Amino acid sequence: MTRKNLLPFPLSPLLLLTTIFYLNFISRVILSPLLPVIESDLGLGHGQAGSLFFYIACGYAIGLGGSGFVSSMLSHRRTIIISILFVGASMLGISVSTSLWTIRFFLVICGIFAGLYLPSAIASLTDLISREHWGKAMAIHELGPNLGFITAPLIAEFLLKIFPWPGVLACVGISAVLMALLYHRRGWGGKIKGTPPNWSSFQKVIKNPSFGMMASFFMIAIGSSLGVYAMMPLFMVAEIGLPRTWANALIGLSRIFGILVLFFAGLITDYLGPKKAMTIFLSLAGILMLFLGLLTGPVISPILLFFQAASSACLFPVGFTILSLVFPEELRSVGVSFVMCAGFIIGGGIIPAGLGYWAEAFSFSSGFILLGVIFLCMLLIFHLIIKHIAIVMPY
Repeated sequence: MTRKNLLPFPLSPLLLLTTIFYLNFISRVILSPLLPVIESDLGLGHGQAGSLFFYIACGYAIGLGGSGFVSSMLSHRRTIIISILFVGASMLGISVSTSLWTIRFFLVICGIFAGLYLPSAIASLTDLISREHWGKAMAIHELGPNLGFITAPLIAEFLLKIFPWPGVLACVGISAVLMALLYHRRGWGGKIKGTPPNWSSFQKVIKNPSFGMMASFFMIAIGSSLGVYAMMPLFMVAEIGLPRTWANALIGLSRIFGILVLFFAGLITDYLGPKKAMTIFLSLAGILMLFLGLLTGPVISPILLFFQAASSACLFPVGFTILSLVFPEELRSVGVSFVMCAGFIIGGGIIPAGLGYWAEAFSFSSGFILLGVIFLCMLLIFHLIIKHIAIVMPY
């Protein structure tokens, strides 16, 4: 009898993986609440500050796309250990960097190793936990990034009272390295090797008429969530005039509201069907993005921030529901990888960098207005595309 058979729902290794996912995510977003300090210390403009997330996103896409090759040579367990170990080492590298290009180099490395994690984590969870408990396990595991959104600004502000910003990154890096050592000692499961993607499956995914639509959808979803989140502290501090500590506290708290509406987003998707739900949530995301740019002030902007965070969170349940419908089972994992690669490069990299450069030339608020218009225009395009995939996605 294996250890897996002894516990149908092994909570301890699940919590270890959730903590690793949390540190993986924190490492990629902790720069956001630190941007006002980093800008001042390094003499960066908004565009250069925003472009830091582009380097992380490019690395993450590379890691996500290459995760199958790495896990096929190693086991999923070893891939997870290497992933969080080098994420931590990369954060430590950034903390001692003396030039902007060195910081950018380590951000790419951090993104690459962070991207290796998720496919191997999902494979480890499904290998470790009996099938009837998969839903609960995935829900617990998803607490990692959601808690990361909430706590990153709060952790940054707390540590900034003790250390300069490189010290904050060093604390995150040390935590990740220690977590790698702990998982090496205490983690179990995921001893099987991954299957590398092949050229044939890649071609089938790219030729699927749904690929372009889903890649565009997740560009919007990730852009309105992670992309806007990355630049929100600069907007609140530089344009609205809020103190940095207050701005970061509001940004962290706003994500709690986003988590609360996730359940209702899932219910709406099940009740109305993914097509109608997508229309509603994309419309809300575009309209609230417009309002965030049109109505600015120390009172109205924080209020809109809460609703914008909720609208962006709603996009993910319907997005993953549609994604599971438009790709056949044998292509689903490859399809998800490539869709998310495109989504992270644009939504998590180009959108925050673009917002930063746009704010230098004009303003953050006008950048939000532009994003809102783009989101609403994409909604019209999606409706045209959906007509051609009605057989695959019947409702």
